[in-house]
Amino acid sequence: MIAKPLAYVAPYAWFFWIVFLVSFLPEFGIISRSRPLKGEANLDRGSTAVIVVAGWIGMFCAFAVAGVPELVIQRGQRAWFVAGLIALLLGTAIRRHCWRMLGRYFTGNVRTASDQPVIQSGAYRWVRHPSYTGGMLMYLGTGLGLTNWLSVVLVTIPAFAAYVYRVRVEERALRASLGPRYEDYMRRTKRFVPFVV
Repeated sequence: MIAKPLAYVAPYAWFFWIVFLVSFLPEFGIISRSRPLKGEANLDRGSTAVIVVAGWIGMFCAFAVAGVPELVIQRGQRAWFVAGLIALLLGTAIRRHCWRMLGRYFTGNVRTASDQPVIQSGAYRWVRHPSYTGGMLMYLGTGLGLTNWLSVVLVTIPAFAAYVYRVRVEERALRASLGPRYEDYMRRTKRFVPFVV
């Protein structure tokens, strides 16, 4: 049995870091464009900063404890590693699908437009915030890929809490801007997981 995370052992490390970078590097582009436009009302209420800070803190802590031998997943380690990479790639695929579905309405910060449609195609047919579902899967996948249970907890709980806060801010802004159209959509869909939550 390997007493350290597979993400730190060749050849597994190559797979982990390639998937990790392919998944997270595009997110920096979104963050860099997440400032309010000149003269635009700031509807974000700090939610972008909360997501970024929670993500960084969670990642730092997850990687910091990943190599502690007593916390490394031993039983089924390779299976958990593969499950983590699959979750990370699935989350990334969902996020990119959402970028395509929303087009110019996909922004890093909370922003609305009076002519904004309520997108109800693709993943948005089933849930209101599939992009955040994808983000949570990316964090979960990272923790599982590190094959350390404490890493899973440390990276997913802050991210989940940050996304819950973001959704409250975003839905308040969308209801104020889009009114009954969005409220009707809210009644018919769940936030993150179809038919569940």
